Amino acid sequence: MKVKIKRWNAVATWRWDLPEDDLCGICQNPFDNTCPACKYPGDDCILCEFHTACGYQRNGHCILEWMKQDSAKGQCPMCRQSKLVGCPFLQQFV
Repeated sequence: MKVKIKRWNAVATWRWDLPEDDLCGICQNPFDNTCPACKYPGDDCILCEFHTACGYQRNGHCILEWMKQDSAKGQCPMCRQSKLVGCPFLQQFV
């Protein structure tokens, strides 16, 4: 007995199974991990809280690395439309 497939209807679905806001949008590391730029938990980081119109609020070395890139243009790493405000240190990169 031979079977011949006349039609194939493939269906696929996926979703991110991650809790919201548990990963940094830049380095993709969990927020409760040590900062990737620091060697040990509790090392002194340059921490600047910044705010954007899209509501993205983070601090640490990741945003500083983001702002040093020419492609950043002073924009939010998540929505790419808002200007970052709130930290005097970040203003040198805007």
